[in-house]
Amino acid sequence: MSNIATIVLALSLIIIMFGMGLSLTLENFKAIFIQPKAIIAGLISQLILLPMIGFGLVNLFELPPEIAVGVIILAACPGGPTSNLITHLAKGDTALSVSLTAICSFITLLTIPFVINLGLKNILGAGTDIQLNVGYTIAQVFIVVLIPVIIGMFLRARKPGFADKMQGPVRIASAIVFVLVLAGVILSERANLVPYFQKAGLVMLTLNLCTMVMGLLLAYGLQLSRKQGVSISIESGIQNGTLAITIATVLLANPTYSIAPAIYSLIMFITSAAFIFGSLRMSTSEETV
Repeated sequence: MSNIATIVLALSLIIIMFGMGLSLTLENFKAIFIQPKAIIAGLISQLILLPMIGFGLVNLFELPPEIAVGVIILAACPGGPTSNLITHLAKGDTALSVSLTAICSFITLLTIPFVINLGLKNILGAGTDIQLNVGYTIAQVFIVVLIPVIIGMFLRARKPGFADKMQGPVRIASAIVFVLVLAGVILSERANLVPYFQKAGLVMLTLNLCTMVMGLLLAYGLQLSRKQGVSISIESGIQNGTLAITIATVLLANPTYSIAPAIYSLIMFITSAAFIFGSLRMSTSEETV
């Protein structure tokens, strides 16, 4: 996405995260950490299983080196604020999603360089070592995710009536932003869609579906709630495409490495729309039983 589109998306996510904060209380987070099984499952899914699937697909598919490196870069970048938005729309466990995003964002300061450097050596035999901008990454998490959520939670504690009234409009606004972002991604990449999909479409779709199914199966195997399963599936399948593209174009100075993350960013919005629809239908069925 362009710089303007990235800024607009960031501002939109800040507003949406504020809206999510209006629906959260400290009790939501206390419950997660008192029974941390869901947090542990989410961390394993994103930090261990996701990169393993990425390396597995690179070995399974016959890919050009630039696409293979792009797959590894993306697999090293777990979900950012966008996963919180999608979890919110799908009526998953938003507190779990926000917690996983915050925790993963700090842990990946160490894991991203390790995973990508391993991928570069395996694919290219390269000696290039990347270093993340620690200050920028931490600031991104605080500004886009944590601060708006904290402000929203503070207002809910002080003015619960106002928070309750705002939940409906915020959910509608979130859905509108989601649709606009999807349309914006398609329009901005329309000239490159066909050649990019020819190169990376199948492997990116496979990565997306495998990781989302993996998250659901892991949650089911650990007997987590439906909402927790929704959150872990989304956190596993919605990667931080913006960070992956930044690493490819800025840190590695090779825009061709960004082809795979760009295609994934488009695919994950489309599959997420279907996932949200299915999750809402299941939620409605549960409420009517």
